[in-house]
Amino acid sequence: MPIEFTSSRRSTVGLEWELMLADPESGDLVGRAPELLRDLEHASADERHTVTGELLTNTIEVTSGVGATVADAVGDIAAAIAAVRAATDPAGIELLSAGSHPFAQWYDQQVTDKTRYHSLIEKTQWWGRNMMIWGIHVHVGVEDRDKVLPIVGALTAYLPHLQALAASSPFWAGERTGYASNRALVFQQLPTAGLPWPLADWAAYESYLDDMVRTGVMTDATEVRWDIRPAPRWGTIEVRACDGMSTLRELAAVAALTQVLVESFSRDLDEGRALPTLSPWFHRENKWRAARYGLDAEVIVAPDGTQRSVRAHLAEELERLAPVAADLQCSTQFRGVADILDGGASYERQVSVADATGGDLHEVVGHLIREFRSGPETL
Repeated sequence: MPIEFTSSRRSTVGLEWELMLADPESGDLVGRAPELLRDLEHASADERHTVTGELLTNTIEVTSGVGATVADAVGDIAAAIAAVRAATDPAGIELLSAGSHPFAQWYDQQVTDKTRYHSLIEKTQWWGRNMMIWGIHVHVGVEDRDKVLPIVGALTAYLPHLQALAASSPFWAGERTGYASNRALVFQQLPTAGLPWPLADWAAYESYLDDMVRTGVMTDATEVRWDIRPAPRWGTIEVRACDGMSTLRELAAVAALTQVLVESFSRDLDEGRALPTLSPWFHRENKWRAARYGLDAEVIVAPDGTQRSVRAHLAEELERLAPVAADLQCSTQFRGVADILDGGASYERQVSVADATGGDLHEVVGHLIREFRSGPETL
């Protein structure tokens, strides 16, 4: 099955961010996206950003245009949020983002009335109905199709780092899960979701898709739901492993790290250097550890089994990659990764609020609402 990979400018950036709609008094989710989107989608038609619906009516997704820099893409997202707030504030609706809502229940939510969403729920049943999850997607442009699968393979070794930085789902349906990112393990229950298969080249990817379509597993490439996947329509590599970021500043930091890693691997290929790889079983273990322990996870970083804490390894990588960030004009956003390491990721801040309030998850929701408006609240 030949799959065209659209021409794309190297290391350009696109962002998608899923946002929750909540009642300001109770903190519970409200399924009011359809009434808001009628005007919001029309208003964004001539803008660089877009505002659209998602699987559940309690969610709005904002998407950037193609940014030459991270700052460009983040600016689009900021404009989109401003447009959404112009609609939600008068309607008495608050916005927040995390990988999960701390106490909302799946059976209280409504599925958006679109055929593809109803088909997904019909196929996946209980797991599909439980997909009360919110995430971000980071797209990075790749100018040469032959680079895509090698970079996906190398970037998979950094999925635990990205997942830990973004981890924001320590609570699920009113319970403390003990995981930094419960979302990571819930989402992989969907068909074709989870870690990418280790494919050597584009021909192997086309063969994979041919097998999946021929056997009825999926209808096209858009149903590949890997944590990192090629996005042929856009000419990008798309990272989908991250929980919903709780603040715009943290979204910018994770976007910058993703862009810098992709560009670094692209330069290695240009120079004829082999990209680093790990065994699939190490990737699987690393994903679980990052979901469970977040930034405190000890992850496997080399084929010989060498292990480092995510915090320590990231600190080293930030120093190594700083020149690439400077070249890409994202040094300011890139330094935000160090701020997360110093101040704590969202899951840590949420647990801290719960501990300080006797486990009151309504207070955690209030904290997330305030952070979405104003930025991270320190531990």
